[in-house]
Amino acid sequence: MAATKKQRGLGRGLDALFGDVEISTEKTNKTEKVEIKKPAAEDTATGISYININDIKPNSNQPRKTFDEEKLEELAASIEEHGLIQPIVLRTVEKGYEIVAGERRWRAARKIGIKEVPCIIRELTDEENMLLAIIENMQREDLNPIEEAEGINQMIGTYGLTQDQVSKSVGKSRPYITNCLRLLKLPQKIRDYVAKGEISTGHARAVISIEDEEKQIKLIEAAIKEGLSVRQMEKLSQKSKAGAKPKARPRTKNADVRRVEEDLKDALGTKVTLNQKGKKGKIEIEYYSKDELERLIELLRKIRA
Repeated sequence: MAATKKQRGLGRGLDALFGDVEISTEKTNKTEKVEIKKPAAEDTATGISYININDIKPNSNQPRKTFDEEKLEELAASIEEHGLIQPIVLRTVEKGYEIVAGERRWRAARKIGIKEVPCIIRELTDEENMLLAIIENMQREDLNPIEEAEGINQMIGTYGLTQDQVSKSVGKSRPYITNCLRLLKLPQKIRDYVAKGEISTGHARAVISIEDEEKQIKLIEAAIKEGLSVRQMEKLSQKSKAGAKPKARPRTKNADVRRVEEDLKDALGTKVTLNQKGKKGKIEIEYYSKDELERLIELLRKIRA
């Protein structure tokens, strides 16, 4: 699939964008002098350009939705004192430029009135732009857990990457990716608590297996009010589930069924469950968004054709 080819090398994050360029800066009246030390074999693609800050717009695929104003002020003060040490990565669009990496630096520079900023310009597709924006933010740990989960889900749902490909691209383990995506199953109110840092992902995951959304929210709000630890939250969740109608204990699946599930998971890029009853059964395919559902439908149509 096309997305697989474009994914190569993205795991290097910004190293793949900056190449071997070394930049030293000297602050002069809120602008910076940039000395570029290029490698012996000159690569013109690694040059630095000064771009009018008003010709730059934010990344439409930016996974980060919230910017801490206090931290932006701190970054702006640092840039005013020391200069903008790392260039902003841009791509050309119909009118001006769009940020690939460095939106916080761009916002901070605007706060202190810098007119031009050092930039590296790359010609990228929409897919490469989105993937690099997500990777850069995840490598810097700049995203809250819900933004991270939504970014990963977009990589899978919009651009057809498998969880294994996402894992390699962002440098996170496969279980980490799976746990991130599980957060998107929670009610919006709980996701908002996670995004704001009022509860940890551990608190949130403790209630995922509870089917009643009202119970989930009540337990989370009780945890916030009483300052419960994750362990306490897990115990409270277990008690809540114990009070519910017990479910039939699932039978252990044999090795052949598990192997078929793994083969289907690899083919479709998402979790697949095979429920077998005698000679009959059903296949359950998980999806986490409308985009991912559409991707799966299109993939199944191609298989049928």
